[in-house]
Amino acid sequence: MTNLYLIRHGEATTQVSEILRDHGLTPLGVTQAEHLRDRLAATGEIAADVLIASTLPRARQTAEIIAPALHLPIIFDDDVQELRIGKAEGMHIDEFRATFGGYNIEEFPFRPVATGGENWGMFALRVGAALDRIIHEHEGKTIVVVCHGGVVDCSFLYFFGMNTLILPQTRFHTHNTSITHWHKSVPSGRSPKWRLMRYNDDLHVRDLEAEVRIPWEHLPTPRKRDQTMPPKQPTVPASESE
Repeated sequence: MTNLYLIRHGEATTQVSEILRDHGLTPLGVTQAEHLRDRLAATGEIAADVLIASTLPRARQTAEIIAPALHLPIIFDDDVQELRIGKAEGMHIDEFRATFGGYNIEEFPFRPVATGGENWGMFALRVGAALDRIIHEHEGKTIVVVCHGGVVDCSFLYFFGMNTLILPQTRFHTHNTSITHWHKSVPSGRSPKWRLMRYNDDLHVRDLEAEVRIPWEHLPTPRKRDQTMPPKQPTVPASESE
């Protein structure tokens, strides 16, 4: 069995600022990551063997916050970065729009976001190749990758075999610090299958504005279903003639 957990970074400065430069997490983003860390430490629901993180500050900082809960060193990987924006880096959003026309990936999927940046197909290929490398290098292990919303989006394209040259018609909206879980099982006598076990699991931030924290330490440890077995098939009732 191989388990791949993709965790989006906490709220980043790039999400609230008009300057296209990554300065890491906002105070809210730090709190989100801390809540995820506390959840993982209390529940032990992810028994990770490998912790990988994007080298961009927002993902790096998120990984550094949650790493103590997983008891693992961080392996930094440039290939799970978000879409690269090239010379738009550091620009004010208005300057970016005036110079490069803004984010028009849907209308112009083959045009780089900015000079020196990536177009959609380049990004999807990079991420797909990175995921393929990671799951083969760590076959049979539980892998956590702290990354970006675009990387999570591309994981659907990769595992479902979707078109990567243009944006899919269906959009994703991956929440900050949410967990996406892909699981590979090898049933006896059958071909290996990847299954999406959960997406946008951000239960740990539901108490951000509550008077009390979610008592993770008092909740039952999640039951680990035997995922080596194929899903049970429904029983077909016998016909009246049998």
